[in-house]
Amino acid sequence: MSITTTDPIADMFTRIRNAIAVRKHEISLPHSNIKESVAKLLKDSNFIDDVKVDKAPVGKTLTIKINGGDSNARITEIVRLSKPGRRYYVNAKDIPVVKRGRGVVILSTSKGLMTGDQAKTEHVGGELICKVY
Repeated sequence: MSITTTDPIADMFTRIRNAIAVRKHEISLPHSNIKESVAKLLKDSNFIDDVKVDKAPVGKTLTIKINGGDSNARITEIVRLSKPGRRYYVNAKDIPVVKRGRGVVILSTSKGLMTGDQAKTEHVGGELICKVY
C-alpha cells in the first residue's frame, strides 16, 4: 500500500503538531528536498533540535528531533499558509511579521527557501510556505 498525500509539507506539519501533542521528541517521515529545507530552516531558527537524513531500504527517511528528553517543545503553533488549491504570494515589502518578531515565516523565493527576515534583506518576495511561533 502506498501512502501519498497531495500536500507533503502540510503532512509534515501535522506530524510535528501530533508529536508535540503526545510529547514525542522525534518523528520520522519520507524524505523530500523541500521538507528537508524547511526542517533545516526551523533548526536554524531554533524551533527544533536536529534534522537527519537516513538511508532506508527504499528511498530516504527524514528524522526530525523536536526537542530533548528533558525540555518542552519550542513550537507553539505551526501553520501552512500557501495550499495546493490556493497559493499565497507576497512582495518583499508585504512579508508578514509573526508575533512581533518572535515567530518566523518561511518563503519559497527565486533564491531558494528562506525566512521572512532573510527575504526582506535580500529584497525578494515569493510564496509563503508557513508561519511558526
